[in-house]
Amino acid sequence: MKSILRIVSDARELWPLYVGIIVGAVLTTATTLLMPFLIAEATQVVVDMATGKRAASAMPLVWLAVWLLVVMVVNSLVTNVTGYWGDIMSMRVRRILSHNYFDKLLRLPQRWYDAQLTGSIISKLDRSIHTVVQFLQVFANSFFTTILTVVVVLVVAGLHSPWLALLLVVIYPTFVWLTAITSRRWQVWEKEKNEHFDVAGGRFAEVVSQLRVVKSFTTERSELEHFDRHYDEAVALTATQSRFWHFMDVARRGALDVVFFGIYLIIFVATAKGSFTVGSMVLLIQLIQIAKAPVTSMSYYVDTMQRAITGSTEYYKVMDVEEEPLHPLTEGAAAIEWSDGDTVVAFDDVSFGYDEDQLVLEDINLSIRRGERVAFVGESGGGKSTLVNLVMKLYSPTSGQVRVLGHDVTTVPTAALRRQVGVVFQDASLFSGTIRENLHYGDPTADDDALREALRRSNALGFVDQLPDGLDTQIGERGVKLSGGQKQRIAVARAMLKDAPILILDEATSALDTKAERQVQAGLEELMEGRTALIIAHRLSTISAVDRIVTLRNGTIDEVGSPAELAQTNGIYAQLLALQASDSAAGRKILKRFGLIA
Repeated sequence: MKSILRIVSDARELWPLYVGIIVGAVLTTATTLLMPFLIAEATQVVVDMATGKRAASAMPLVWLAVWLLVVMVVNSLVTNVTGYWGDIMSMRVRRILSHNYFDKLLRLPQRWYDAQLTGSIISKLDRSIHTVVQFLQVFANSFFTTILTVVVVLVVAGLHSPWLALLLVVIYPTFVWLTAITSRRWQVWEKEKNEHFDVAGGRFAEVVSQLRVVKSFTTERSELEHFDRHYDEAVALTATQSRFWHFMDVARRGALDVVFFGIYLIIFVATAKGSFTVGSMVLLIQLIQIAKAPVTSMSYYVDTMQRAITGSTEYYKVMDVEEEPLHPLTEGAAAIEWSDGDTVVAFDDVSFGYDEDQLVLEDINLSIRRGERVAFVGESGGGKSTLVNLVMKLYSPTSGQVRVLGHDVTTVPTAALRRQVGVVFQDASLFSGTIRENLHYGDPTADDDALREALRRSNALGFVDQLPDGLDTQIGERGVKLSGGQKQRIAVARAMLKDAPILILDEATSALDTKAERQVQAGLEELMEGRTALIIAHRLSTISAVDRIVTLRNGTIDEVGSPAELAQTNGIYAQLLALQASDSAAGRKILKRFGLIA
């Protein structure tokens, strides 16, 4: 329940709606309960007229009918106004929770995402917020009104007979207690079901995003079977869960029926003995009927609340994850004085491991000078990308220090650091939308002239001008409507617009054919002009044009030197050159392992 209260606190800006709903609930309860009093009074008037205790005049009944109409109209009006406020409140809560969740995801470190499935993250968001909003809607539209109604019925029943009040007092806590006991087992099954939904949803998102791979390997059937298995497990759990819940509900309702039998018996016998008038009997029967509905609905209320508690607990499990330090969404806009010295990037005794007991990099010492082009060569998984990820502060070193332009990356504002770094990934990583929108990722303020100049320099203007809508062409999810080379040239133009002094090329052309590679490489040469470039090795021909090569072996630096120097040392680079020249099958296999051929 703490998590539900926490959500209300997080959405405390909605307090006017909370107050309005509470006031509306009070008025709804008052008008709902006033109707039985008016009907009871009309019944008593008719009985008195029939027995000669009151003169036969229709006016008292007419006025009672008029008042009953007024009360019903007010009840309808207040109920719908309160319902409207409840709908608005729940949707605004949904907006607040969704905003906070997305905001939190943007602040979380890359390490957290490494252990998550994208589909699972989305599934948790949908499920958690849906259950919370559903509970708030129920609370606003009926639950609070129900509680007030029960209290008033208890008071009125107590004034007529302490036995009636006692039976009613016993019903509610007993029923809620039994339902809560049932719900404990229900939550265990619900958690297991949610785990199946998350795994199935995560796989679903992966398959949809990589459908070409699935189709090319004709694994549609196995993927569907994998998906169905989790839903079959969820169905089986639901059968067990529902069978238990409804069995217990029959037992609860059976006990409830016995208690209400006793209540009606007391009312009927007391009226027959003259302890209650006919009007009082009508009043009490209507009030008991009003009070009976909340009890029979208690299972639904508790079920909705339990789902909300489970959902909100999952929600806050994510919200309480430790955030990336000095994140752009939390840090101030403090100006950083970057060093203008010769050293741009430095690794001082840096070690790093994704797991504490297994280091990917160990004792890395390296300085990269201003304007220098440095290529990193090593086996796939050998730590090349990890090195540049440390420069971008996507991860923090396990030990040692990474310095950029004179500052330890762990101590400077993340946004300020990343403004100094431009990146072109192996996967162009474009977004759905237009070419213009993707280019504005590099510089949101760039006008069309600046965009076209960046496209020209990246060797992309020719194909963009041939597209039906030019810069406003929709490129589909992840740029699916463009070829690999076209996407990469857009990514190069985007990096040009960012105009950062440090450039990271993470295997930017390794996935392209020869023609596309030449087109992209021409753009990369423009992009690297006047910048310090850290290049994850792709083609050996490209590496030969850099200032220095750093070879990595088992997570440590093996050699550092110019291409000409390392070609003579019989080290990794020299061996790779020899293997390329031999063009043997074994040689090609090794080159592929180093990511130097496709």
